[in-house]
Amino acid sequence: MKTLGYRHTAYPSAWLAAAAGFLYSATFVFAPRPAPALAAGLSAALLLLGGIFSASALLGLHERLLTSAGRYATWALIFGLAGAFSATLHGGYDLANAINSPGQTPADLPSAVDPRGLGTFGLAGIAILAFAYLMGREASFPLNLSYLGFISGALLIVIYLARLIILNASNPFVLAVAALEGFAVNPAWYVWLGLTLRRST
Repeated sequence: MKTLGYRHTAYPSAWLAAAAGFLYSATFVFAPRPAPALAAGLSAALLLLGGIFSASALLGLHERLLTSAGRYATWALIFGLAGAFSATLHGGYDLANAINSPGQTPADLPSAVDPRGLGTFGLAGIAILAFAYLMGREASFPLNLSYLGFISGALLIVIYLARLIILNASNPFVLAVAALEGFAVNPAWYVWLGLTLRRST
């Protein structure tokens, strides 16, 4: 019986993760002031979808690396799925609040399921760093894709630390790093990953 590969699901998921991440960054950096509730709901929905799509893409990447990297690929996948699930839960939490606001929750209270983006940014960054290292050791992956992964993973961790320490999401440093990662580096990495996963080994 032929094993069912995950490639045909993984590469379109990577492209959808790139699109969701780009649009999420747009709502985060350029939130429309006249309709903050609408922007919050849209941002939450995109974060939720981005978590689902990225989990699917990383599963395909894990399958591709499993033969050469073994348990190290599984270790990277665990952190990647933890980050993706955290983003999905965080998006769902924010979406629920945007649709039916509790009214009593302080605006600066961290998410109960993803405090200051621990999973969405911190764990996701660790996972991409790990995958980037493993891709750099695998001949079927472009070396520059690995380098781009190192940049993306590092920026994600910087975003988490900035949100943890600076706290203010509108701080120019936070916005600059988030814009660089969200508009350029991370979408480019996922698009390129999708193109690479589309090719059979």
